[in-house]
Amino acid sequence: MERRIFVGDIQGCRAELEALLEAVGFDSAVDGLFPVGDLVNRGPDSLGVLRLLHELDASPVLGNHDVHLLRVAKGLRALRSADTLEPVLAAPDREVLMAWLGKQPFLRSFPDLWMVHAALHPTWRDPERKLTGLDPLQADPRIEFCTRARACTPDGTRPPTDDAPLHAPFAPWYEHYFAAYPSARRVVYGHWAHAGLVRGARWLGLDSGCVWGGALSAWIAEEDRVVQVKALRAWATFD
Repeated sequence: MERRIFVGDIQGCRAELEALLEAVGFDSAVDGLFPVGDLVNRGPDSLGVLRLLHELDASPVLGNHDVHLLRVAKGLRALRSADTLEPVLAAPDREVLMAWLGKQPFLRSFPDLWMVHAALHPTWRDPERKLTGLDPLQADPRIEFCTRARACTPDGTRPPTDDAPLHAPFAPWYEHYFAAYPSARRVVYGHWAHAGLVRGARWLGLDSGCVWGGALSAWIAEEDRVVQVKALRAWATFD
């Protein structure tokens, strides 16, 4: 593998994804493509995103919107009013795409970093042991945390809402995580569009809010370089 290209939350923005892959000079023959989850929903072309990532043999992790789609497709959950998933559910290749998506993990491990959609719990000294093999169709507090958490306390308690300003003991999850494990691997994550692109000493947040009218971001690990393309428009509005 020549380069590892990590991509922030795509959320159905296929045109922006194609533009980003062109901007980084992605070559599927030698480069690895690692989306940080939330491949689908709210944007205009979730079906197109899934087809493209499947075709490119991408290696994402699952985000909360991906889990939602898998559960809806299995009849375990109803669509919500803001969802834009109907074309996926009606597609002739739905089962192929759902089988591919359902095989994706919640954590990807590399010698130098971990990739997760949202967060690592401050008590997970070994997140691989905690997250490997979880079934996205089954409710599990570990799935809820790693796909949805943004802020927490040192023991992993989340605030009632992520929208309000944070006050002690609540802080971004990575502050508590790396306080507990200062020598842990770097973590690449998404999910926090309000925060935008975040580059810390040991953490990298890649959700720059493409679906909200921001940008789609990629980090080329071997070059330590971030590339962004602007959203064509705001495809959704914050609730």
